[in-house]
Amino acid sequence: MSRDPRDLVRETNPLPSQYHEKVTYTIVDQVDWADKRLKRIVRLRLLTDQGFPAYDVSYCHGQLHDGTYVDVVLPFGQLPKRGMRKAIVAYAKRDGVFAHGIGLFGAISVLS
Repeated sequence: MSRDPRDLVRETNPLPSQYHEKVTYTIVDQVDWADKRLKRIVRLRLLTDQGFPAYDVSYCHGQLHDGTYVDVVLPFGQLPKRGMRKAIVAYAKRDGVFAHGIGLFGAISVLS
């Protein structure tokens, strides 16, 4: 029995080894993405289906300047597939966040 390649789940930027142990299981707090204690975004997980025009935000993890990992509260729950970066930058400008500076674009992982 052969599998249709369209039935396979695709992932960009897969989880690094021991991610859950080092990050997910140590999270005890959440901060807004505009919080000045936030040093960087370590993972922004987006979900989508083939043919659906948007990404749904699954979760966003960040790291504070003191090394603590946190859940990051974003001002959006969904982003358009076309113009995703532009949409993120618009939210960031509105909230006074330097999205590139906190590593957001390098932390995006898409599961489709």
